[in-house]
Amino acid sequence: MTELDGRPVTAEELQALALTNYGHFTTMLVEDGRVRGLGLHLERLERDGEAVFGVRPDRERVRELARRQAPARGAAVLRVTLFDPAIDLGGVGGTASPRVLVTARPAGSGVPGPLRVRTVRFEREVPQVKSVALFGVLRQRRLAQRAGFDDALFVDRDGGLTEGATWNVGFLCGGEAVWPRGGYLPGTAMALLRAAVGGVDRRMGPELDGVDAVFATNATTGVRTVAAVDGREFDVRAVEAAGLARLRAAYLEVPGDPL
Repeated sequence: MTELDGRPVTAEELQALALTNYGHFTTMLVEDGRVRGLGLHLERLERDGEAVFGVRPDRERVRELARRQAPARGAAVLRVTLFDPAIDLGGVGGTASPRVLVTARPAGSGVPGPLRVRTVRFEREVPQVKSVALFGVLRQRRLAQRAGFDDALFVDRDGGLTEGATWNVGFLCGGEAVWPRGGYLPGTAMALLRAAVGGVDRRMGPELDGVDAVFATNATTGVRTVAAVDGREFDVRAVEAAGLARLRAAYLEVPGDPL
């Protein structure tokens, strides 16, 4: 299901998004009409709207349009995208009037399986903005999958781990949560988990010195185990016992806000 400003979107309106690909978005998990970190998602849309278009969307209007797609019971993944159908490659510099595209899809069930990732030197352009231009990160994911991994974990120019293709990374060191330093997209799930369990910021290299566990956070999948980074394997049961089960439980205890 896809609506633009509360009505069915046309192919012509989607053409600008497909061909020019200029805009920003957020993706949220709706469970029984509630969203963990709803305020963070709305703040992201406002912040990125200012950065991308010079226009901050009306958050109550966004909520109203998102509610149209959200089931009253059960779970769904909503993606809220802001773009301007009038913008094209030659006229991207004009005054923008971004509109709200809401897409709904069924949510997955259960805890997703562990990830096996490889590290790669990569920095996304303007990492603090959740842009619709995903070519760079998806190319790295594709290359990783072609090489036999599930996904890519990025290393910046200074040799520090920063983030995954569409997820944030965290580490457990002696039972304490450690978060990366560097340029990365600040995720809503990461922010909620940090508020729940605390932790410290530290530059972490691919060698993972002193690391007992690696995990991924994402608004649609929560806290996910990373079973391998390059050639280093982590015993999944040991990782859970080392504290990952505690982190996952802490995240799931965060109450959702009514959409």
